[in-house]
Amino acid sequence: MAGKAKTNTEDYLRMFTQMVRIRSFEDNANQLYLSAKMPGLTHMYSGEEAVAVGICEALKTSDKITSTHRGHGHCVAKGAEFKQMFCELLGKEEGYCRGKGGSMHIADQSNGNLGANAIVGGSMGIATGAALTAKLQDRDDVTVCFFGDGATAQGLMYEVMNMAALWKLPVIYACENNGSSEYTKTEEIAAGSITARAEAFGIEAFQVDGQDVLAVNELATKLVERSRKGEGPFFIELMTYRYHGHHVGDINREYYRAKEEETLWKTERDPILRFRGWLVEQGIASEEDLESLQAKIKTDAEEAVKYALEAKYPDTSEVDMHVYAA
Repeated sequence: MAGKAKTNTEDYLRMFTQMVRIRSFEDNANQLYLSAKMPGLTHMYSGEEAVAVGICEALKTSDKITSTHRGHGHCVAKGAEFKQMFCELLGKEEGYCRGKGGSMHIADQSNGNLGANAIVGGSMGIATGAALTAKLQDRDDVTVCFFGDGATAQGLMYEVMNMAALWKLPVIYACENNGSSEYTKTEEIAAGSITARAEAFGIEAFQVDGQDVLAVNELATKLVERSRKGEGPFFIELMTYRYHGHHVGDINREYYRAKEEETLWKTERDPILRFRGWLVEQGIASEEDLESLQAKIKTDAEEAVKYALEAKYPDTSEVDMHVYAA
């Protein structure tokens, strides 16, 4: 693990808590799908928790993020609550989008989450626009744009990075490189260096271990501070791994990645296990304390699922609510 133990134990325990909350949310979301209680597909974030938490812990509530089809982790890390999230996944009116967004379009404006996007790279323009808004309104807000390695093949990315570089916008492009672009290894579809693509526009680019929450947070904190001073934009490639398939129905994956590879990442590179071991080693928390904390979060998630299953659906009169036409 990068970093040294500090006196602020609360920060470390909050990061650990948030990572466990993401994992617990995903475990339950997966079960909702497998039991046919949740409509539509969903894409698990399990294994990538240190990316979302490490970055979002460096942000203020007023700072903005844009998310992806694999967006539950970003939503939780930015401050979302279990009940409203599960209600959204189940199409209930208490969901963040009144049940109309679902898994791939969840948004939480109260915490600066401008929304997930089912289009690969689709939120890059939204993030860059949010950063432009902050600059024009003379606010010190920063926007983080999360996207996967597959999105680096989208032309929109190069259009917005060019604009962001020219106008020195306070935006951080966070590429979550989990090694797989849907059902294909990243190395088979991405030629050259991913960070070099940002550097071509004069944007400072960094690569970091996405399984090390302290390393991610240390880098993100520095870049967020620099962005507030007008030194942006920036680009981060975060080397991480998704434990599940591209989506919950992607079960037989051996044709594009071996089971041994998955086992290796889960046992030796798991971000939660690594951080938990570091917390114990540094004397910040005991095994018993962390075990108790994880058990409480597991219970909280299960209770939120039960609540959401029993919650009301939106009334049919809402069918055209929030639908706009020019």
